[in-house]
Amino acid sequence: MAHTTHCGRITGPVNYPGAGGRQAFIPLGPCLVEQLDGRLVDIYWGETGDETAALTFEALESAEDHGHLIVLD
Repeated sequence: MAHTTHCGRITGPVNYPGAGGRQAFIPLGPCLVEQLDGRLVDIYWGETGDETAALTFEALESAEDHGHLIVLD
């Protein structure tokens, strides 16, 4: 399975389905954006990159369009 990883920055509210189906938000700051084959994107953040969220490609595009996620490379 091919994938591409980019450096990014969360600059506004980006939500994802958290534990128990509740909406959670990725905190502001640096992140890694890993695009997998298909329509799924993983976002990693935290001091050691141990926090993660799966987003649909549509959710990623929406966050970028609103300026809440900036892909740096």
